[in-house]
Amino acid sequence: MSEERFKSFEEFYPFYLSEHSFKINKVLHFIGTTILIIVLIYALVTAQYKLIWLCPLVGYSFAWIGHFIFEKNRPATFKYPLYSLRGDFVMWWQLITRKIYF
Repeated sequence: MSEERFKSFEEFYPFYLSEHSFKINKVLHFIGTTILIIVLIYALVTAQYKLIWLCPLVGYSFAWIGHFIFEKNRPATFKYPLYSLRGDFVMWWQLITRKIYF
């Protein structure tokens, strides 16, 4: 079986969205990404840079709970780490701007 490889983020993103079909998974991603952004801004504004290590912990913990428990699929992060990270932020923004919905 040949493995699908994406040549661009634009090709990858529809696949990324298809891996987030359950509302609870999107909600968990949204919460994790929001907390990540808050922690990052706080760490940078207060010059407490040691807190930045919490960002991946917070972001991935919420996302992976959504995938392993609710979606029952393997996060795209394992095969496409950079596209997946970008997808998290694009999906977060599209949820805020109501381009996509929970």
